[in-house]
Amino acid sequence: MSTGTSAAAPPLTQGPALRRAVRRRRLAFYGPAFVAAVAYVDPGNFATNFQAGARHGYLLVWVLVSACAVAMFIQYLSAKTGLATGRDLPTLCRDSFRRPVVVGLWAQAEVVAMATDLAEFVGAAIGLYLLFGVPMLPAALITAVVSFAILALQRRGYRPFELAIVFLLGVIALGFAYTLAAAGGQSASGLASGMRPAFHGTDSVVLAIGIIGATVMPHVIYLHSALTAQRQAPEGPAERKRALRALRVDTTLGLSLAGLINLSMLCVAAAVFHGAAGDFDGSLGSAHQGFDRLVGGGAALAFAAALLASGLSSSGVGTYSGQVIMEGFLRMRIPLFLRRAITMAPALVVLALGMSPDRVLLASQVVLSFGIPFALIPLVLISRRRDLMGDLVNRRVTTFVGWVAALLISGINLYLLQQVFFG
Repeated sequence: MSTGTSAAAPPLTQGPALRRAVRRRRLAFYGPAFVAAVAYVDPGNFATNFQAGARHGYLLVWVLVSACAVAMFIQYLSAKTGLATGRDLPTLCRDSFRRPVVVGLWAQAEVVAMATDLAEFVGAAIGLYLLFGVPMLPAALITAVVSFAILALQRRGYRPFELAIVFLLGVIALGFAYTLAAAGGQSASGLASGMRPAFHGTDSVVLAIGIIGATVMPHVIYLHSALTAQRQAPEGPAERKRALRALRVDTTLGLSLAGLINLSMLCVAAAVFHGAAGDFDGSLGSAHQGFDRLVGGGAALAFAAALLASGLSSSGVGTYSGQVIMEGFLRMRIPLFLRRAITMAPALVVLALGMSPDRVLLASQVVLSFGIPFALIPLVLISRRRDLMGDLVNRRVTTFVGWVAALLISGINLYLLQQVFFG
């Protein structure tokens, strides 16, 4: 009897421990989407959303909501690819395509990474200038120091870095929650009517294209797959399905938060600046001054703090993405701090030359638009392959939606480029 009792004891004690281990593994897949969400509320989004709300009120709400839904689908596809293969998208491209194609993808991805860093660096510098009056070049140097500190957290594993990014994302969300409440004047009927697809003139069409073009960021497509792939691989089909459900929830929550922040930007601009001639010229500095005059110092402070948090967080995410790009495409790894120094050099040069920060932000968004097809199309090609994805391979309808999204966004961005250079 005693032997039988002792033999039966281990399953009773191991059961709870096993369940706790399963929960820990499942919880590990929560977090990557919140890091990816930072790219959807970067300084470029500030400029686009504020211009849309100031010029057209709630007219383009439906464009913003649709763009966020597409972004949610694409980020989920990237996360699923990392889970299924245990590799990031650049590595999968290196293993799947010919060498000349891989080198070309790497070269454009590096340009995209530098353009990303340029926009985030400039945004953080503007935030420091608006908050403390620090001149742009010293503000950029301070941004570099803070960015180094954020990146240093990666030495302790992925979770401390992700928590720091989530904290900064929370600062952005709280900043706009306060600004939205302080501004008031929201129209429920106007918001509801904004969900009905419509345009008013060519300018609204161009702004709609800008919103869509600024929504899907190519560097974060690469990064999301890497953040998922570095988790402990699930054991068995059932565990993979549970991990996939966790990724689906994570992506829904993270990208929904980014969508709400973007929507609050547009709604604040609609309430404060729409119809207020002369109070907003499209620049971030003008938005800050307008808040100070029309809403109050608290709203202006919250706006500047949100912009600073946006620049700092997205700058760290952009540098991390650059490391994933280089290591994946070329199987080459350099110290992350050296990577940070290289990618921030163009931003320091631009600010030292005294170029207009808002024009620099616009130029960086054009470069980012150019890189979107080179990330989306390989993602769809790879995620439909059963030999790579296994039981998590795309269903036919998923692949179809992926192709529609890739071709639609690529076409829109090509049109945007044509308008910038020839329109």
